[in-house]
Amino acid sequence: MSGFAHRLTLDRIRDGERLELSADEEERRMVAKRLGLENLERFDAHAVLTRDGQQISAKGRIAARLDQRCVVTGEPVPAHVDEAFDILFAPEPSAAVPDDELELGEGDMDVVFHDGAAIDLGEALADTLALSLDPYPRSAGAEAALKEAGVMSEEEAGPFGALADLKRKLEGGES
Repeated sequence: MSGFAHRLTLDRIRDGERLELSADEEERRMVAKRLGLENLERFDAHAVLTRDGQQISAKGRIAARLDQRCVVTGEPVPAHVDEAFDILFAPEPSAAVPDDELELGEGDMDVVFHDGAAIDLGEALADTLALSLDPYPRSAGAEAALKEAGVMSEEEAGPFGALADLKRKLEGGES
């Protein structure tokens, strides 16, 4: 559970319903903890719900201001997320035979299954935020810290870096 629960019962969802959601301080704290964020200053969403029987579609945008930890230095790295989403809530499929292979197309990637009674839009939005985060945030001091630790950049470690190093050696320069 993300801490940003907005459970909506299916019998109360109207086609074309518009929702504005804003996580309060406790919800932001719980989402930040779940996602390993240093801080989640703001987490808002607006959504339009459409319905086709038991399938509910939620389209809209999430916006967040947060701090992640730099993967090199551990320092806070401020970030802003402004991401569109299109989530389909569908009834839980009937039990498949364990050996059956399930093919997912591009359109199937944002499907969230529900129990037939309610959807949790907040949980799905917290998952959307998680997928929108930079997986390797770096602070301004990350490059210097890596260089000091002796870690080569991609340019230095790649084939062109090796060729440049070989050229310097052949010309009698330093390596």
